[in-house]
Amino acid sequence: MMRIFPSLFERQTRSAGLARSVVVAILASGALAAAAAAIPDEPTRKPLEVYFIDVEGGQATLFVTPQKESLLIDTGWPGNNGRDADRIVAAAKMAGLSRIDYVLLTHYHMDHAGGVPQLLEKIPVGTFIDHGPNRQPDEKKTEDVWEAYEKILAEKKVKRVVAKVGDSLPLDGIRSQVVSSDGDVLATSYRRAGDENAACATTEKRPADQTENARSLGTMIIFGKARILDLGDLTWDKELELVCPINKLGHVDVFIVSHHGWSQSDSPALLAAITPRLSIMDNGETKGGSPSTWDIIHSTPKLEDFWQVHYSKEGGAAHNSPEPLIANLLGSDAGNYLKLTVWLDGTLEVFNSRTQASRHYTAAR
Repeated sequence: MMRIFPSLFERQTRSAGLARSVVVAILASGALAAAAAAIPDEPTRKPLEVYFIDVEGGQATLFVTPQKESLLIDTGWPGNNGRDADRIVAAAKMAGLSRIDYVLLTHYHMDHAGGVPQLLEKIPVGTFIDHGPNRQPDEKKTEDVWEAYEKILAEKKVKRVVAKVGDSLPLDGIRSQVVSSDGDVLATSYRRAGDENAACATTEKRPADQTENARSLGTMIIFGKARILDLGDLTWDKELELVCPINKLGHVDVFIVSHHGWSQSDSPALLAAITPRLSIMDNGETKGGSPSTWDIIHSTPKLEDFWQVHYSKEGGAAHNSPEPLIANLLGSDAGNYLKLTVWLDGTLEVFNSRTQASRHYTAAR
């Protein structure tokens, strides 16, 4: 299948003539920088909005750029009378969308890709992005999801592309790069990353995961000075390839907690490498939120808050955030969401639809 996203690495190896043109453009833009800062274009004043939709322990994260382009990461579960698709469409309408431009499937487990057919019956989608074929055909539920995905895309004639490590997603207003896909991980460090990760020496080494989780399509999304990391359900062993012995990722502002906070992911080496300011966990009441993961995330020195889509029954009183940071409390199934707002200077805000309250975070210095 043809790849339509030019790799960041490919763009760095273009001809010298193009490089000279880029230098000229940069110099010209530098001459206008003061004026642009004083009177910014209307879109630059608008923030990036990210909706963390409650799909009961699955994932459905909707990014809406200032230009109103949209990216949905995962579609939640199948079944449940279309519950997850309805909640995604409701979030899209709140964001002023009548279609979703891109849907990225991290992998083909039911809680991430099972909702594709129902979603396509309720809202138009421009393009689907995935890591390639299902790599866990021996598990019937996962193979069924993959086959249903192929079938509905053919029926609806929806465009599909395969994203490889290093590819950029074609969203106007944000930069994004694939850092893991189909078992491969980023080979080159980001700028301001590349340091040796001391936590690798003390982090447990685990056998290679053989499921679709290890194939997760992970992305780094950059908006102005803010960096957001979503690795899907990428497993512990693959995390270590990203950050050990060298930290290729560097610091992030927002970490979308991997694997719903289960202990198969979110290693000490990863958290020591990315040192997030905010962590946001797509867990369910009885799915995700392992106490050991909660402890690892809370041990990171720059963490300001740990937000949860649900109270974790497994976590109990000692391993859940304070109630204002939880969208759905114990025993509730109200479908409350969290909304992250990101400004170009790195200022952040999280809104809890249950409490109707927001928490503001000043830009990191």
